[in-house]
Amino acid sequence: MASLDKESVLARLRTVHEPGAGQDIVSRGQVSDVLIDGSKIYFSIAIDPAQAEKLEPMRKEAETAVLALPGVTQVLASLTAHAAAGQARPARVPPELAARANRIEQSSKPGVPGVGAIIAVASGKGGVGKSTTAVNLALAFKANGLKVAVLDADIYGPSMPRLLGVSGQPEAVAGRVLKPLEGYGLKVMSMGFLVEEDTPTIWRGPMVISALTQMLREVAWGEIDVLVVDMPPGTGDAQLTMAQQVPLAGSIIVSTPQDLALIDARKGINMFRKVDVPILGIVENMSYFLCPKCGERSDVFGHGGARDEAERLGVEFLGEVPLEMRIRETSDSGKPVVATEPDSAYARIYRDIATKAWAQVMMAGEADGAPRIVIEG
Repeated sequence: MASLDKESVLARLRTVHEPGAGQDIVSRGQVSDVLIDGSKIYFSIAIDPAQAEKLEPMRKEAETAVLALPGVTQVLASLTAHAAAGQARPARVPPELAARANRIEQSSKPGVPGVGAIIAVASGKGGVGKSTTAVNLALAFKANGLKVAVLDADIYGPSMPRLLGVSGQPEAVAGRVLKPLEGYGLKVMSMGFLVEEDTPTIWRGPMVISALTQMLREVAWGEIDVLVVDMPPGTGDAQLTMAQQVPLAGSIIVSTPQDLALIDARKGINMFRKVDVPILGIVENMSYFLCPKCGERSDVFGHGGARDEAERLGVEFLGEVPLEMRIRETSDSGKPVVATEPDSAYARIYRDIATKAWAQVMMAGEADGAPRIVIEG
């Protein structure tokens, strides 16, 4: 069987015409972004955005035409709009069509060899304890019986080397491929291993994207069940790069209970929803404070805001993590509480959150027909 190529795809698309147009869509210059990924083919058709719904049958006809090529198993055509400068931009397509395209695009992205589920731990803003949550959740997944690695995607402010008490530089094992370092049984990669701790990373967006892509795909992760990605705060280049380049199993959103943090958490949730990444749930960090001397509880940042927000947005509430000195002390010393105090109440909280999050991954996997990974207790 001959291998698929762009010319074969264009030849099939020359049989497709926009209603009322004399020439086919290829001759009219409407076809762009032809991508061939094994037996899957993707392309864009530029149209007048006002005609998006009317031209939906043409889009389906184009998909059917290309699907007739030998060896093709999946085709996705997306409608784009003519921009003033002659470039294409997304057309206003019906929401159900956009959702369908996002689902197919997400599931068809090439995974990372040897890596099972990729879970992003994110927050809408900094200072909510996201990295501490990420490292303890990674250790909790491990404690629950999974093989786990951590990618520190915060290029500007990497935290994993200090949180895990790991230092040194990764070794090259084959060409550009690096061997990850290890801490407490976790494989870990971070920009913090490649630059000095007090050296600022003064990079523009394209350099950040390039570095993140290399740390994701040019690392010898081996066979692991879960890759936990500690995302930088906000909704910028790193988040979009992850959402666009790998099939994320889902995201966990970390927030404090206060209104300002929840506003930003909401932005993070909406961003992941726009790129069709499942929201595994919300964690309320620094949920309350128990005085170590008198035991009195204080809701320093308010309480229950993340739970209420989860209910309002229709996502899972994964749990509350208290504002506790032991969590802070163990994190600062590179001895995370789940690893060094596994029988503590705080370690149990993280394990419970990890269990709930993994249940969401399994539910999504069953819905997509993906194989299950079973945790043996």
